[in-house]
Amino acid sequence: MAYDHFIETFFALSLFINAALFVPQAMCLFAKKDSTEISFITFFGFWLIQLVTSLHGFIRQDWLLAFGTLLSMVTCGCVVWLIVWYRIKNKNSQLSYANQPGRHR
Repeated sequence: MAYDHFIETFFALSLFINAALFVPQAMCLFAKKDSTEISFITFFGFWLIQLVTSLHGFIRQDWLLAFGTLLSMVTCGCVVWLIVWYRIKNKNSQLSYANQPGRHR
């Protein structure tokens, strides 16, 4: 039916938009090089939900769902990776600053 194709088209578009919504957050993290104000738990939770959804799509052979959520996993995964990367990097730079000669903790 005609509405099936219409709904599938908008479903595909919504999966793409969902993936694209993580890009501004990743760009902001990359520009600021600081992730202290970003919730790791929230983005990691999003990533886990997308993992389960993608696996469900593969099991049910719903390729649109499976590959659409994989795209979201990539963009959300970039945000998660940047959060972890900048927290480790900033923590190490704070430790090296505190361990400089003449600095008291």
